[in-house]
Amino acid sequence: MRRVAVVGGGLAGITAALQLADAGCAVVLLEGRPKLGGLTHSFERDGRWIDNGQHVFLRCCTSYLRLLDRLGVRDQVHLQRRLDVPVRSGRRPGVGRIRRNELPAPLHLGPALASYRWLSLVERVAAASGALAMGRVDRTAPETDLQSFGNWLAAHGQDARAVEALWELIGIATLNARADEASLAVAATVFQLGLLEQSDAADIGWSLVPLQQLHGDAATRALAAAGVAVRVRARVRALNEQDGGWCIESGRYDDVVLAVPPTEAARLLPDGAVDVPAGWAEALGSSPIVNAHVVFDRKVLDEPFVAGVDSPLQWVFDRTVQCGERAGGEQYVAVSLSAADELIDSPVADLRDLLVPALRRLLPAAADARVKEFFVTRERHATFRPAPGSGRLRPAATTSRPGLHLAGAWTATGWPATMESAARSGEAAAASVLRHTLTTRPARLVLGSEDVVL
Repeated sequence: MRRVAVVGGGLAGITAALQLADAGCAVVLLEGRPKLGGLTHSFERDGRWIDNGQHVFLRCCTSYLRLLDRLGVRDQVHLQRRLDVPVRSGRRPGVGRIRRNELPAPLHLGPALASYRWLSLVERVAAASGALAMGRVDRTAPETDLQSFGNWLAAHGQDARAVEALWELIGIATLNARADEASLAVAATVFQLGLLEQSDAADIGWSLVPLQQLHGDAATRALAAAGVAVRVRARVRALNEQDGGWCIESGRYDDVVLAVPPTEAARLLPDGAVDVPAGWAEALGSSPIVNAHVVFDRKVLDEPFVAGVDSPLQWVFDRTVQCGERAGGEQYVAVSLSAADELIDSPVADLRDLLVPALRRLLPAAADARVKEFFVTRERHATFRPAPGSGRLRPAATTSRPGLHLAGAWTATGWPATMESAARSGEAAAASVLRHTLTTRPARLVLGSEDVVL
């Protein structure tokens, strides 16, 4: 039985550890924090469970959905029957909607785009033309990764209003970068796979429970049942290659999966282990996300979420049920602000002065509602920065050192840093380990209902 150490207990590490255990490996999972879940966790504050960030997924996130099935928590998420995104303006009344019909892609979004109230008729026509052109982009070509998404939009007739009210409405939340600062290849992945190739791909899902319960706690149970030894508060400080295996402190392993942030991976990797330029982790960088949490004395949002234009607000979520409802009609909403470089160091008082008036403008019912609580969570290094050229800085799961493998949303999945990218990377790392173990008999990697013989 092969002994495998998985270093890192986020979604990538959890996925890899479960698949390797299911394939018959003896797995140890080492996590430096006191609990599993990585960047998708929750904490308790004054009797409420607060998610560190607002995470959603799409129907096309098949690897993430497989992980939920493996954790036994598919019933704890909600997935829209049909894509429907309400969009409000901070300057004008009314609601625009991005929603699909039952027609095949790309016709499924035609009526919504034709009637989208936050663009002029000319801008809608140009946006439809831009969407068709986006569908033809070769997202796998190296030269595509070198291009700026913003430059591509400008070259295809998308003015500043269309970029703000349509393209970045989706792009900032999924890429954690503004269009001018994002790789066209990663943006094309989002729009092609999410919106243009399958009619139901962009249906949105979200957790009905705190993320700690959905991911970390469920993973603790699933890993234990699979025979994985989980050690928390166990930060790995060094890797040593020895006698055809790898030593981590007092343990020796045939394979190691590093499912840690890029700077940590760069610290642990031996020289020359990955085929990327020197200084790759620093060059890949990171992009922050700020979340503002607001408790109103009454209901101000009558939908699960709303997106904003003409506003400093991007997406606003109703988190009342997830945090643990209280009596008295309070509503807890969370404001998610991606690509938050300009806000990451802002004092809480300044953020309150900016965001509460914006909420009152965006949500008419909040105009005279009393704010009972306001607090902020910050993820300074929430994701890697998907800048033009970042593709060459994202290493594959298999390294040049036998038995050493990588996982993480920042690896070469082709996706931006999402929960889907993390789960895909965990699958890729598990497959890399199992390829390495093939000596006397085939190993089986179970993906959903299919057995894949390697």
